[in-house]
Amino acid sequence: MNINLKDPELYNNRELSWLQFNTRVLKQAQDESLPLLERLKFLAIYGTNLDEFYMIRVAGLKKLFSAGVVVSGADRLTPLQQLREIRKYLHQELQVLEHCMSGIFSKLENEGIFVKEYINVTSTQQRELHKYFFQHIYHVIVPIAIDATHPFPQLNNLSFGLLVHLADSEDTSIERYGIVRIPRALPRFVELGHGVYVPIESVVEQHIHDLFPGYELIDYAAFRVTRNADIAIEEEEADDFMEILEEGLKLRKKGELVRLELGRRANDKLIDFFNRHANIFHDDIYTFHTLLNLGSLWQIVGNKEFAHLTLPSFKPRTLPPLSDNESLYNTLDKQDIVLYHPYESFEPVVKLIQIASKDPDVVAIKMTLYRSGTNSPIVHALMSAAESGKQVTVMVELKARFDEENNLIWAKVLENAGAHVIYGIRGFKVHAKAALITRRVGDSLKQYAHLGTGNYNPITAKIYTDISFFTTNEKITNDMTRFFHFLTGFSKKGSLNELYMSPTQIKPKVLSMIHKETNMAKEGHIIAKVNSLVDEDVIRALYKASQAGVKIELIVRGICALKPNIKGVSENIRVISIIGKYLEHARIFYFKHASPQLYISSADWMSRNLERRIELLTAIEDEEVAKRLLQLLQLQCSDNVLAHELQSDGSYIKVKTDPSRPINNQALIETFVSKVQKAVNKENTSQVQQLTDRFFKES
Repeated sequence: MNINLKDPELYNNRELSWLQFNTRVLKQAQDESLPLLERLKFLAIYGTNLDEFYMIRVAGLKKLFSAGVVVSGADRLTPLQQLREIRKYLHQELQVLEHCMSGIFSKLENEGIFVKEYINVTSTQQRELHKYFFQHIYHVIVPIAIDATHPFPQLNNLSFGLLVHLADSEDTSIERYGIVRIPRALPRFVELGHGVYVPIESVVEQHIHDLFPGYELIDYAAFRVTRNADIAIEEEEADDFMEILEEGLKLRKKGELVRLELGRRANDKLIDFFNRHANIFHDDIYTFHTLLNLGSLWQIVGNKEFAHLTLPSFKPRTLPPLSDNESLYNTLDKQDIVLYHPYESFEPVVKLIQIASKDPDVVAIKMTLYRSGTNSPIVHALMSAAESGKQVTVMVELKARFDEENNLIWAKVLENAGAHVIYGIRGFKVHAKAALITRRVGDSLKQYAHLGTGNYNPITAKIYTDISFFTTNEKITNDMTRFFHFLTGFSKKGSLNELYMSPTQIKPKVLSMIHKETNMAKEGHIIAKVNSLVDEDVIRALYKASQAGVKIELIVRGICALKPNIKGVSENIRVISIIGKYLEHARIFYFKHASPQLYISSADWMSRNLERRIELLTAIEDEEVAKRLLQLLQLQCSDNVLAHELQSDGSYIKVKTDPSRPINNQALIETFVSKVQKAVNKENTSQVQQLTDRFFKES
């Protein structure tokens, strides 16, 4: 039977697949086996995820629709069809969200945490709130009258406040409308102590007469706006890339309005008033009967007094051989090392750069920075190295979405410190994670390399699962030198020998390895762990491999356009998504008949990563390291606690937990690492090896 592998029915829409991912996040919030604040945390994540989705993806679809684009993606859904499906999905899910939030708040009251409106607190607490309003809110808040002489204000992206309908106290037939902007500098909740949280809009509403003297409040509603936050940069028109990016950041705050969120008291009059000025499509208006701005729930989740209502915190460990007292250089001279964050500490990565910055024998440090975070110890080490006269070259990707402003700051301070800073490659984002240290040893130079799947950010390294790879292998370090020369200079070739670099090398390499497994038919085996799988060529290659009988196991956290379990196409493909305490972020690949078999990468299997970004794919040649990575993949494929399995219709079903043998890969690895740490503390080397062998064998 000849099946057309370009048939749109064989592909999930990427936007609807992403919504399914966020639904899995919401399901974590619904999971009654989790501590209450852990569930609230997932509501906060769900909300911030959705903010970004509307700012970027929905805004992008609206632009495509306006431009008259008819078809986009392998599923062939038009932008308008996608927008309709998104709105329908989210309006239906809103009820689930509100029911979940109300249930959590109700149960939190049994634990001493109360989220209450102003009118529902005691008279003593109301007096406290009244005092708080005049001490902390009144001087910061912005009441805005709107009429013929007072134009509707420019509301920045994610602006939050109150719509108010007022009546003249002396002549109630005279009605007015206004807005009260509540700046982000103010906390989302006023905390009264003893676990009582009062939404700030509830406090403001009680003092409207102080903000609009001579007027009485008829009605009000909380509101929050979302704007298009994607920055389109025409680099070839920019004499100064930094200057045009700074201008773009200003424009982001004023992009087209794409969503309006309203509180439960919103009525037709208030909505009509707002929309006369904002003109938001009615299906992009969402009315909440609970709280607006779910991301603000972190304020409650972060209360240390109630830490017992979250999952136990885990301290990342530094394990052998990096836990030895031997110098880091000597350890790396002997062997390649792979770390699995956040279970294993990110500190050795930071330490490598810090040691290099102070080492008089180090002559050069080269790095890529995509999302380095605030107050980055790595950036400070690079500044110190540059100031001491070392050759420091840093590729700071200014187009890292929502980190542009932070990266602009770091780029400037690094340049001022004397580093050579590259601001980007025209037409491409540099998403590769690479660091290379060149050190004088005797009469020659030796290089120490780090390649990763995640960002050089010690904060996110505690909550994202990622792989770090250290090596002194000259074939790789020579390629990394060539890679950095490509970034700083000109190259028509842009290809490497041992590493694989997109946009020219990674996709052909991946396709060739899939093709090789296809030729092995039922002997073939592929395991791939990515964040997203969208690229049509890769999906079609996987379909062909499945048709040949290749066993394919995919661990795809987020978007998956591939449909498994379709007869004659993908019945040999299984797709799971793991959602848990940590954000699964590593990209690891196993091809049974490749040589070598294991690879790590900064790139997802998306067209943007494989064709429009600078990424790196690294082969793992060390047999012991490769063995551990394969065992990690196999462990995740066996997970029956955190895993959801993708169905052929695009929905996900929670994998059934075996009560006699529950496998929560994240919890198991935490326990394993803790046991190894105890054995290390006892200096019991043989026990460390026994624990390692037994853990992977049993798992």
